[in-house]
Amino acid sequence: MAREQVNEIVAEMVANVLVVAVAPGDRIAAGDTVVLLESMKMEIPVIADADGTVRAIKVGPGDVVQEGDVLLEFTD
Repeated sequence: MAREQVNEIVAEMVANVLVVAVAPGDRIAAGDTVVLLESMKMEIPVIADADGTVRAIKVGPGDVVQEGDVLLEFTD
């Protein structure tokens, strides 16, 4: 049996988490907005770069994330 590949979506900058738009078990497609961040009064959508199923959410609204922090994990 093949092991499922776990992928991560990470923060590209220091920001506040405004919205987590997905939940564990949700199917996502490349191009979907999965998290909405706020930095310097600008909203920054975090976009899925591949199709998959959300495995785990690592942040919640109100959290402050640093560059490189894992926002969520998904499988192929």
